[in-house]
Amino acid sequence: MLEKIFILSFVLLISSTAYAAAKYEKAVFAGGCFWCMQPVFEKMDGVISVVSGYTGGRKANPTYEEVSTGATDHREAVQVTYDPAKASYADLLDVFWQNIDPTDISGQFVDKGSQYKTAIFYYTDGQKAIAEKSKIDLEKSGKFDKSIATQILKTSEFYPAEEYHQDYDKKNPVRYGIYRAGSGRDSYLKKTWGKDEALKKELTPLQYDVTQKCETEPAFHNEYWDNHRAGIYVDVVSGAVLFSSLDKFDSGTGWPSFTKPLEAGNIVEKEDKSLGMKRTEVKSRSGSHLGHVFPDGPKPAGLRYCLNSASLRFIPKEDLEKEGYGKYKALFKK
Repeated sequence: MLEKIFILSFVLLISSTAYAAAKYEKAVFAGGCFWCMQPVFEKMDGVISVVSGYTGGRKANPTYEEVSTGATDHREAVQVTYDPAKASYADLLDVFWQNIDPTDISGQFVDKGSQYKTAIFYYTDGQKAIAEKSKIDLEKSGKFDKSIATQILKTSEFYPAEEYHQDYDKKNPVRYGIYRAGSGRDSYLKKTWGKDEALKKELTPLQYDVTQKCETEPAFHNEYWDNHRAGIYVDVVSGAVLFSSLDKFDSGTGWPSFTKPLEAGNIVEKEDKSLGMKRTEVKSRSGSHLGHVFPDGPKPAGLRYCLNSASLRFIPKEDLEKEGYGKYKALFKK
């Protein structure tokens, strides 16, 4: 009897998993360098996964070296798996348009060549119709003084890129930051769509509200208030190093608290007279709101940097090297 119950439970589990997967849909977008396109879709509610890869070309299982020559006719692209009950295909298109230069006929920003040209690859006639309407609406918006160059093409075989290209922004944040800043993408997006629109696509709603609107997340219901792992905390927007777990303590407030910054040069303090109080706000050099500093911390400094988890990204000590923060490993060897 127990064996039958186990088998039935297993069958129900497999069936429910298969049903959930069946509800998901896929979309493919080529927006230039896939390093820059993967993270913006991953931030979306309803997106299940995003894979960087190659599509639209003639050669099976191409390598990055082959695609980068432009000889295979493949384009760098991302394949997005999403739940249409939470994110529509039109929502995905909005994110796509607001993270590219749709008028560039030769590539994207600093990257030129057929492998970097933009395209929307549709799976169904329904996706094709929505994409075509979206492109027409963009043309009519008057936002651009050039024609929209982005093509709308039927999907062909999608080949995932090498593992080191997946989530490159997380694995190599410093190199990614340098590349992205030098590519011209962000300056174009800021000029065309505005900084706020770009950040809204990169951050979760809570991260945006906290870092850009100086909101405060709930005490005891945030990611890092009781995080006891060894590592460093960086600016969620810029990746700049801010604090170390070695200076973190339990303040009893329900927010992550530190006695001092790890890199004081990345911190800006300013007077805050909001809410009828006189406090000292703590911001990052990128301009993001982090929290406040109070003179009631432990000795000898006597300071308590009370921060929002939503303003931070934690990097455990074992990941410092691969994340591009290797020089801080020495802090945790004692």
